[in-house]
Amino acid sequence: MKAWLLDTPGSLDNLRLGDIADPAPGPGEALLEVEYAALNPADRYLAEGQYPAKPDFPHILGRDAIGTVSAVGAGVTTVRPGDRRLLLRSEIGVNRPGTFAQRVAVPVESLVVPPPRWSAEQAAGAPLVYLTAYQALTNWGELPRGGVVLITGASGGVGVASVQLAKAMGHDVVGLSRDPVKSQKLRDLGALLVLDPNDPQWVRKVKDTLKPRRIDLAIDNVGGPLFNQLLETLGEQGRISCVGRLAGPVPEFNTAALFFRRLRIGGVMVGAYTPAEARAAWEQILTLLDRLGAAPLVDSVHPFEKLKDAFAQLARGPMGKVLLKVS
Repeated sequence: MKAWLLDTPGSLDNLRLGDIADPAPGPGEALLEVEYAALNPADRYLAEGQYPAKPDFPHILGRDAIGTVSAVGAGVTTVRPGDRRLLLRSEIGVNRPGTFAQRVAVPVESLVVPPPRWSAEQAAGAPLVYLTAYQALTNWGELPRGGVVLITGASGGVGVASVQLAKAMGHDVVGLSRDPVKSQKLRDLGALLVLDPNDPQWVRKVKDTLKPRRIDLAIDNVGGPLFNQLLETLGEQGRISCVGRLAGPVPEFNTAALFFRRLRIGGVMVGAYTPAEARAAWEQILTLLDRLGAAPLVDSVHPFEKLKDAFAQLARGPMGKVLLKVS
């Protein structure tokens, strides 16, 4: 079969399109003929050697996919050849060969039926970003309805998913985006307020708009110097769910900033979900999105042989998922 092979970590330039033997599904697994696969920033981090994974090389990247089951391993009774399935978060594309290939062997416990009202493209790129957003929103227990959620990098994959899910949960959403066109799209998705983080007055504008309320939960997809400003927006017992670090390390801050409002900071790792927990979270996600009539956003679809062009589009900061059409 054809697959994109990463011979050694260090750079996306180390990817090459090659021919390898078809995988065989082991016990409890199914062989998925990949139709669409989605790109995620974590794929780039792994390619660059910045992700804590230890796959065998050459490795195949890719964590999201939709496709058709063509074979099953021993003991599998829940799916059969011909079934169309969507891949939830698993070790696929991390420590196991991923979905940037014509076929991939996957645990059946990580396969679900695609939502019937979504297109194949919408479904293919949804699981990782929506599961991450859901964990970021529920990491600290249930946020009382009517809370205020601030989302950095709100036009990115996890950002858009967080806006939709927070809105469906009954919260007001404040988004940060540098792009005025994307900012308007975020308002169309339901954000109460969208501000440019390059505006030196954005923190003051948040406080003035929400007065007397403050931010209850910040979902930080960016990191970097912006982090200290997030602390200023938080109210009593405010929380920050740390998802990404696109802007690099967080600079030093005075831990006394946490004391008097009893602020809390915690990491998000969707890989901590067990397969059963991921399935339960996915059901909750679908219920929330159905409540709004919302669906995933697709930015672009690229031919299988143009994976590097797709990564270039991902680096430009699309609004919606970047997909690879495999078959």
